[in-house]
Amino acid sequence: MQNKKEIYALAVKQVQSLIEGEKNIVGIEANISALLKEAFPERFWWVGFYMVHEGKLQLGPFQGPVACYSIGKGKGVCGTAWAEAKTVIVDDVETFPGHIACSSLSRSEIVVPIFSKHSNDVVGVIDIDSKDLAAFDETDQTYLERIASIITETVDL
Repeated sequence: MQNKKEIYALAVKQVQSLIEGEKNIVGIEANISALLKEAFPERFWWVGFYMVHEGKLQLGPFQGPVACYSIGKGKGVCGTAWAEAKTVIVDDVETFPGHIACSSLSRSEIVVPIFSKHSNDVVGVIDIDSKDLAAFDETDQTYLERIASIITETVDL
């Protein structure tokens, strides 16, 4: 059985292959969501993207149950990652001030910002939820930030 780092290393290679030369951001996000959900089916309960549009994070492609449509800057885990322009890991979403509960089954979360190629602005986030407490760590952060940077390097956002 592969360990988490090996699974992520393969996922990073797959992301690079999947999006090389591709310009369709919706398709890219859909495939990355599916790839990550399939890579960690027991750990990742919800995987998706929110992209900045009209001053809010707007729901993009995802894998999992229905989700919130829009999130304000600084609101919840996603809005905090956007406002602070850094990855946010929450071991227990019930303890996160202002957590937006799209589902009561979500217990922990990681949100990774995606930056514009042309500026240091956050243009979206990768959001992953787990039904387990403390499901995410520095390994998740490292590899998910690498995937976000591949998106930034490849797609003109």
